[in-house]
Amino acid sequence: MGSVQSHTYRRTAEWRYAAPPESATAPRSVATRGPTAAAKKVAEIFALAGIEIGGRRPWDLQVYDERFYQRLLSDGSLASGESYMDGWWDAEALDELCTRVHGANLAAKVGEWETIWLALKGRIFNRQTKLRSVEVAQEHYDLGNDIYGAMLDRRMQYTCGYWKDATTLDQAQENKLSLICRKIQLEPGMTVLDLGGGFGGLAHFMASEHGCRVVSYNISAQQVAYGREWCRGLPVRFEQKDYREAAREAETFDRVVSIGLCEHIGLKNYPMFLELAHRKLKPRGLFLLHSIGGNASYTCTDAWMDKYIFPNGMIPSVAQLGKAMDGRWVVEDWHNFGPDYDKTLMAWWQNFDRAWPALQQKYGERFYRMWKYYLMGCAGGFRARKLQLWQIVLSKGDIPTYTPVR
Repeated sequence: MGSVQSHTYRRTAEWRYAAPPESATAPRSVATRGPTAAAKKVAEIFALAGIEIGGRRPWDLQVYDERFYQRLLSDGSLASGESYMDGWWDAEALDELCTRVHGANLAAKVGEWETIWLALKGRIFNRQTKLRSVEVAQEHYDLGNDIYGAMLDRRMQYTCGYWKDATTLDQAQENKLSLICRKIQLEPGMTVLDLGGGFGGLAHFMASEHGCRVVSYNISAQQVAYGREWCRGLPVRFEQKDYREAAREAETFDRVVSIGLCEHIGLKNYPMFLELAHRKLKPRGLFLLHSIGGNASYTCTDAWMDKYIFPNGMIPSVAQLGKAMDGRWVVEDWHNFGPDYDKTLMAWWQNFDRAWPALQQKYGERFYRMWKYYLMGCAGGFRARKLQLWQIVLSKGDIPTYTPVR
């Protein structure tokens, strides 16, 4: 693994994480100007979550630029994230602040026009076409293997670990891989179609530990290159293609898995995706779907996440997936271990923060704040139980019984 080349991020004048001219150097003392109507309103909103502006508790919000208040009221989640990146505000325990914000649903109380527009586009248009699907690979997954190598575990798992009986990130991710293989009752000699693929860690595990032949589809050039080198000599074939291209595979497979792909598929593509998995699965086979899940049905993610982290992303709900499964699949098991993602994200943050001195010159301070806001904000969402992590085992209804495993 050490010989895998790290991707070099090409910084240009158009680099999206560069600080805007007007906020290149934010003042590092709490703004002292008298309270405005916007400041009073923002203070009232945060008080609903037990957060005090200028308070002394770790989750209290410290404002360094008075423009923050009106910006937040006008542009909601997009303004919250961008103003944090600009250094206009901070909190000692950002994860705890985000947990309280999610728990009190404060996003519904400030301007969300950009998110409303994204939701409308998600209802009308297919934002996850083949052409648009490459955006998330180019802007996120191909960002830089040096970041992911520093942040992730030794098996390069960029999805939730399974922390049952685990005390380290490595153990939790090893547990996750083992759990997947046990759930799909993997046996030597089986063939597996892996839709999504990641860095190839699951394919490597299935081939090396279980003697299986794996075909992996992934649109990320950097992840595919990493996986090919890592799995050299193993019966693993990587295809740098959109998951929809797997329909062209001549063979069917004993097992189908999709780990962390569903969040990029989109509402309009769920039926096609689940039909594809159904067609490529052999009789008496099993399909495991691993995805973040939401408590309610939406058609987009929030505006900041869409712009800076996961373009065109969308978290599915039970209702949305259930409708797409209707008449097609038998649900053998639906396992939720969402709280484990909180632990995983905080472990990623600790690794990233520890490695930052070696990354700082390449990526810059604004990127650091963006990445921290991303990881801490997501951890808060899972801690507040607004986000879930599902592993769903599906069959064609042609197996006599299935016993869930944990």
